[in-house]
Amino acid sequence: MDFSLPPLITSFIDRGNGLLWGSVLIYLLIGAGLYFTVMTRAIQVRYFGHMFKLLRSSRQSSGGISSFQALSTSLAARVGTGNLAGVAVAIYFGGPGAIFWMWMTAIVGMATSFVESTLAQAYKTDHGDNTFRGGPARYIERGLGMRWLAVLFSICLIIAFGLAFNSVQANSIAQAMEQAFAIPTWVMGLVLMAVVAPIIFGGLKSIAKVAELVVPLMALLYLALALVVVALNIGDLPAALSTIIKSAFGIEQAAGGAVGYAVSQAIINGIQRGLFSNEAGMGSAPNAAATASTRPNHPAAQGFIQMLGVFIDTLVICTATAAIIIMAGPELLAGDENNGIQLTQMALSSHVGDWGGMFVAIAILLFAFTSVIANYSYGESNIEYLAGRRAPMAVLVYRLAVLAMVMIGSVASLGAIWNFADLSMGMMAIINLVAILLLSPVAFALFRDYDEQLKAGKEPVFDPSRFPKLKHKVDPKAWPARHDKR
Repeated sequence: MDFSLPPLITSFIDRGNGLLWGSVLIYLLIGAGLYFTVMTRAIQVRYFGHMFKLLRSSRQSSGGISSFQALSTSLAARVGTGNLAGVAVAIYFGGPGAIFWMWMTAIVGMATSFVESTLAQAYKTDHGDNTFRGGPARYIERGLGMRWLAVLFSICLIIAFGLAFNSVQANSIAQAMEQAFAIPTWVMGLVLMAVVAPIIFGGLKSIAKVAELVVPLMALLYLALALVVVALNIGDLPAALSTIIKSAFGIEQAAGGAVGYAVSQAIINGIQRGLFSNEAGMGSAPNAAATASTRPNHPAAQGFIQMLGVFIDTLVICTATAAIIIMAGPELLAGDENNGIQLTQMALSSHVGDWGGMFVAIAILLFAFTSVIANYSYGESNIEYLAGRRAPMAVLVYRLAVLAMVMIGSVASLGAIWNFADLSMGMMAIINLVAILLLSPVAFALFRDYDEQLKAGKEPVFDPSRFPKLKHKVDPKAWPARHDKR
């Protein structure tokens, strides 16, 4: 079964994606990341150790969603097939040097993630059940007063993450299970529906609890295997790192006169796949960031925690995949048919034997499954924003639609649906980037407030009354005014 769109619409979508992802978004995302890095004086470098310090106390919450659970939920969405197939595609089309540019994208993206997640916390709203809701839709309306733009963002997110991407993730799971274990795709679709349903009907707390358990486990297992591969090939590690650096700047291609093309392909593929993987600036992760009850009780605390998510996704997990592929040798890149997940499977199998392909299939199952429930949570938050008082009925319809899309994705060839999702995500990314650039003075002020208290030896506490331009825009139930003398 093939889901396709009329040729005219398909052509429009392809042109839109070519414009957005071929030029506009790359420059806007990297430019914004560099701007935030300069304005915070390289916050991702200066506060690198502080992120881990906060992580140690992030499991605590007063019955709501902890900072660690919010991080796990955002990682559940970030860590998916892109970490396995996306890295392989970047290396295949851009060469090993693409990995270097993925690293650079993640480093500047950490500053972007800090800004958008801090804003999500500052403008979050009380949900009445000891949890919060927030994200770009809330800070666009509350911070900029542009509800129409917030509504447009929410619609784009629901289409991309809530529905289309969940079909794609289900398709990845079903195809991998069929190839590795000969499980029919329709059977896998029914199993996925049966497993996903009770989790999403349990609400955001249920999703956060599942993510808290599964995400660290799947990441650690995958990283452990990657470390085994590196240990078995430790003598090849310096050469692999050298290949990445040389390829990134065209040193190896200089003699052949193809240096310009090689470098451009490395940069384009590395940046594109890096942005797809870590989602910094896309406006997706702030929806999870806003749900947390932070400790310290300050919006910037979740900003630091979410910076760590970008680091783990790209600089740790994507690097692990790159090591597996590059250390397998250049001959794997010679074929035309193995340029995605098959390349990762073949590379791992060459290191550990035939069971490596099955391990990758199981890894896809876990990575994509957690992405489904995290993507759902992003959509739920925005459905509630759009529906207002009618949220309970709207959320029920949305849950049933998500389950239907999981089943459809398991058995169908998705065709143009994937490209349509890319277009929706591109539009929401542009909306979010414009919003956080306009609201960046607020994020910078919150960062300075946090930093001053920290340097004074105090646990940072957010007092809205200290911010004249902000105090009337935050939810008083989410951030009650504090008048403690500091």
